[in-house]
Amino acid sequence: MLSLSFTPLLPWPAIAAFAVLVALFIVLAFVARGRTAFLRALVLALVLAAIANPSLVREDREPVKDIAAVVVDRSGSQALGDRPAMTDQVRAELQRRFGALTNIEPRFIDVPDSRDGDDGTKLFTALSQALADVPPERLAGVVMLTDGVVHDIPPTLAALGIKAPLHVLVTGHADERDRQIRLLEAPRFGIVGRDLTIRAEVMERGGTGNAVVTVRRDGEQIGRRSFPTGQPFSLTTKIEHGGPNVVEIEVEPLPGELTTVNNRAVLPIEGIREKLRVLLVSGEPHQGERTWRNLLKSDANVDLVHFTILRPPEKQDGTPISELSLIAFPTRELFVQKIKDFDLIIFDRYANQSVLPSAYFDNIVRYVQDGGALLIAAGPEFASSASLARTRLSSILPGDPNGRVVERPYKATLTGTGARHPVTRALPGSEATPPAWGDWLRIVSAQTRPGIQPILSGANNLPLLALSREEKGRVALLLSDHAWLWARGYQEGGPYLDLLRRLAHWLMKEPALEEEALRAQMTGHGREVRVERQTMADSAEPVTVTGPTGTSRTLTLSQTEPGQFSATFEASELGLHTLRSGSLVAFVSVGPANPRELSDVFSDTERMKALSEATGGSIRRVADSGGTVVPRLQSVRSGRLGGADWIGFRPSDSANIRGVEVYPLALGLAALAALAAAVLAMWLVEGRRGRMA
Repeated sequence: MLSLSFTPLLPWPAIAAFAVLVALFIVLAFVARGRTAFLRALVLALVLAAIANPSLVREDREPVKDIAAVVVDRSGSQALGDRPAMTDQVRAELQRRFGALTNIEPRFIDVPDSRDGDDGTKLFTALSQALADVPPERLAGVVMLTDGVVHDIPPTLAALGIKAPLHVLVTGHADERDRQIRLLEAPRFGIVGRDLTIRAEVMERGGTGNAVVTVRRDGEQIGRRSFPTGQPFSLTTKIEHGGPNVVEIEVEPLPGELTTVNNRAVLPIEGIREKLRVLLVSGEPHQGERTWRNLLKSDANVDLVHFTILRPPEKQDGTPISELSLIAFPTRELFVQKIKDFDLIIFDRYANQSVLPSAYFDNIVRYVQDGGALLIAAGPEFASSASLARTRLSSILPGDPNGRVVERPYKATLTGTGARHPVTRALPGSEATPPAWGDWLRIVSAQTRPGIQPILSGANNLPLLALSREEKGRVALLLSDHAWLWARGYQEGGPYLDLLRRLAHWLMKEPALEEEALRAQMTGHGREVRVERQTMADSAEPVTVTGPTGTSRTLTLSQTEPGQFSATFEASELGLHTLRSGSLVAFVSVGPANPRELSDVFSDTERMKALSEATGGSIRRVADSGGTVVPRLQSVRSGRLGGADWIGFRPSDSANIRGVEVYPLALGLAALAALAAAVLAMWLVEGRRGRMA
């Protein structure tokens, strides 16, 4: 291919000025001399051409195909209904039809869901990144295969940044119907024991105007009511325990609706105890009394009521009980009227001195069975005839003393059960043999009840700490009053804070200290979920994970430490996942609580219509009553770029230049000879004319 090129010896403005002067000179010459001025004009034109330095350029061009970008939406909303099959079918047909266009090369761009699920569908961002290596003039057109729910649509044609036609093929159907639950007010925290109000709304298209809503808490149904759709409503639920309380609100599905994934909203509510009320009754002043008091007072969330009986049992002199204290011990108020207000009752070295009538011990038994907690921190009095084990509390105590007290140094040791129990597992120093903590010097000899295994043992392998569950409540029995030795640093002390705080919180039903528990949480690495199983058994059952769409998988857990098993998995779906292991159920929400992909699920032809038509392209649905319809593809050099059953692409005739040959026209012997000939001709003609004149 030949073309004319210029490489000027002077700047173009200087050449333009010189050309103006030459033109004026030529005009004046024709006026003064007539036709003989033609030769002077020719000489000046040749000089001007020499300054412009023209060349003939011959290019060896290799034609290249133009690019047609095909952006395929693979986001979450494109997985609904029959859209996946429709998308695959249209994509395959487009690939086949592009094969018939010899001058256009298709580039398919599959756009998956975002990793965090809250960015929405960003097709134009993916298009820009995929075409970074394509010159703008080589782009013949863009096809977007999507449901029309796109979240990064440029506001103007200029912001789009391409000059090629944009054709949009929309999946889905115009008569889609769906129903979803939307949370309007969703508290994240609640006070244990109090009611919490949640506001929600049922949105629907193509529905009945009323919907039945089911409410579950921690997997258990707590309510079912009918509400009008499109109107806010309130739900009340009680926060039953500390830690996560998972509330599910599910609306019944419509027949043939697009998806049921958005029919359920999940709200994890963190249960917070307003104040933990603890009653501490010390039977006599002793070294360990201050340890219990300091431990409980150091926790700002604990409201402590503490009484100490100052007269030990051996100093009975007939003084009436009502006169033993300057401030009367309010036994009736504490153990009859307000006993249910306490989360934990501690008897610290308490001996039965007839301070509490038998009926009060019956109240304590009922308090425990109804969900209360009792801790007996025993001393030598527990082995005497005044022992609490000789009262009506005996029916709920984990152990029974045999009347002996062993007084010799020993190290508290984790039993096999204690190595797995959350209260004592991995206590600092327990990893050594013997444990790396100080000795205790006294233990009350006792026998635990059948079925109860102590978690700490002491001298002569006697039970030191035993736990039991009594109907809805819990009981702990610590068979030594020497925990204070650790607090005082005797023989470098021991982990008394860890042990006693865990013990108290287990009694008050802290979820993190449950013996049998299933938990799941996001690890912070993409969609990775960590599953943990706490159990007192030697092995853990597999965990079944059910995704938002009902797909299931089974996880095999591996032991990380005694009583603790775990596994991780990569969630392929966004939304609520349900985990089950035996009778235990846990929930984990992957991604945002309300993903953008599920907040608007209806296919749409209006959002991208203005932009598509501004580029000369078109937008249309690919579904009709006869199935899926894919438009024909045509290469169009001018005119319209689409019709009723076809879409067009504009080729650019681009080529790669493999070689260039340049032939200068104003330099060399040929140019010098032409200029010399023109000057000689001008001299001869004007000289001859002068002689004739």
